[in-house]
Amino acid sequence: MQIQSAYSSGLQGLQSAQSGLTQATIDVAKPTQTQSATPAEPARDVVQPDKTSALLAANESLRQGEASTEVIETDSETIGSIINIKV
Repeated sequence: MQIQSAYSSGLQGLQSAQSGLTQATIDVAKPTQTQSATPAEPARDVVQPDKTSALLAANESLRQGEASTEVIETDSETIGSIINIKV
């Protein structure tokens, strides 16, 4: 079993946070009502994203990104300490 480095885990977390934040902002920005092309055409039913859930997902992605940044910073500090001890 191979163990990922802390840097790789932090980077993967940042990428996941960015992806989640992108999707959440798309869901927030979607219009709440669909307008038909012509007045004679009835409005189409479209599944509307839940704005509250999308905003919560955006906040969750933000926190995930912050935690991933902390992982990368801690990894960097640890590597720096190891290098200073061995030199």
